Amino acid sequence: MAPDRMSFAVLGPGGVGGLLAALLSRGGDRVVVLHDSGLREIHIESKRFGDFTASVQTAPRLAEPVDAVLVTVKATHLEQALDRMPAAALGDALVIPFLNGIEHVELLRSAYPASSVVPATIRIETTKAAPGVVHHTSPFAVVDIGPRGEQVAAHLRATGLDVRIKDDEKAMLWDKMAVLAPMALLTTHERANIGEVRARRREDLEALVREFASVAAAEGVAIDPIANLAFIERAPETMETSMQRDQAAGRQIEIDALGGALLRRAAKAGIEVPVTKRLVGELKARPVSKSV
Repeated sequence: MAPDRMSFAVLGPGGVGGLLAALLSRGGDRVVVLHDSGLREIHIESKRFGDFTASVQTAPRLAEPVDAVLVTVKATHLEQALDRMPAAALGDALVIPFLNGIEHVELLRSAYPASSVVPATIRIETTKAAPGVVHHTSPFAVVDIGPRGEQVAAHLRATGLDVRIKDDEKAMLWDKMAVLAPMALLTTHERANIGEVRARRREDLEALVREFASVAAAEGVAIDPIANLAFIERAPETMETSMQRDQAAGRQIEIDALGGALLRRAAKAGIEVPVTKRLVGELKARPVSKSV
């Protein structure tokens, strides 16, 4: 039986946010996109979910109650974007962040009631091809969501996403970061897809996976580097990371949320992470410009 309808706001209608908004709208939920664009429809192209167009509402700021706000902006834009969802308008809504990294949760819990913030992660490859047009290109689409997110999880699961409830939100965030960040750092550094990175930078890739697992362990989270390498090995050869695409388009990259966060925690734990340190330094020194 389908779950009762819910109302959602989506902060950040890019690749991930656009797909989630469209899937939920197609499933019968009310969806308000917090944006200035006046967007009324989102078109999805996906082998898994099909090609379809879904209707959404748009508002520049959250001004009426919803059941949950899905936060899908990049970490580089989070603080500025929060102006669109004032705490006074939030009411009893849950705040479900899907950001990369591990440090955004603390920021959100300082801005909103801590108990309302329920972290989530998503493993997927999507691209915002144009305003209101999203391409979903990965065979996988997996959402993990923390405790208290069961009702939202049921609605996401009903759209066809693979959804899991995770009891340990800290481990959930590290699980994604420890596999995503090594791929993001190397694909961005090399300006190459994951297949090319596996072929020509395997030693660095394996070292990065071990470094992230070591720092996670120091924070009490057990990460299996062998399993993470196996996941990366199974990723489609043509897969690109969002940080790589952001760099190619001349946009700000999430180097601090993914690489900087690891360096800060490694320093606190007294752990050497030489490959991460080198790549983060070189990427930060690289001028921002579009790839030709």
